Amino acid sequence: MLQSAFARELVYTQRQHGVAYLEVSEDVFKSVSQKDGPQGLAAVVHQRWESLDTVRLQHELSWVALDAVQDPGNLGTILRTCDAVGNAGVILLGPSTDPYDPGAIRASMGAIFAQRLVRASLEEFVAWKERHGYPVVGTSGQAATDYQAVQYPVPMIVWMGSERQGLSEEQQALCDLLICIPMVGRSDSLNLAVATAVMLYELFNQQRNRRANGILQSLRDTEH
Repeated sequence: MLQSAFARELVYTQRQHGVAYLEVSEDVFKSVSQKDGPQGLAAVVHQRWESLDTVRLQHELSWVALDAVQDPGNLGTILRTCDAVGNAGVILLGPSTDPYDPGAIRASMGAIFAQRLVRASLEEFVAWKERHGYPVVGTSGQAATDYQAVQYPVPMIVWMGSERQGLSEEQQALCDLLICIPMVGRSDSLNLAVATAVMLYELFNQQRNRRANGILQSLRDTEH
């Protein structure tokens, strides 16, 4: 089943690094794969988790905190978007789904290997935020501030609520700022992964504009 030169080279490189390997028949491989039409290459790897106590916000764009996210596809899609904009990692709060669920891994398109992952309770998260003074921005349909009307600090934490309930009143009260994403249609909410992407790309575009303006100002200063 392993036909491509790239795949064969990948296997050869890992063998050279001492990674154990096992070659199996097509029938055996299909019996352990959960994907239709598997390409014939699988890996068993260790999960990577970090303690919240070790996390420090530095020069990255942001971190995303997710409260009780339930859908593996949503979580994987969020990881993929996080990687696209340069987000550092994801903090999973409460009874959240497993980012190493096969559905989440597939939806992440490999981004799970680029994002730092943390699990924490709400109490641990709040204590960590207050101890370091990190800014937290939450979303709510009832918030008065439009998400594009804010100049966001970098780095910061974007806190998104669960698919069904969003952020609770208690959680909203813990945010430094609440913003809303305006909607004019009949639906009363966005998909969690879509809403997170809207927020992350607003941060990303603001950061790009700051850098562009900084370069322009440097050129002006040089001319003078």
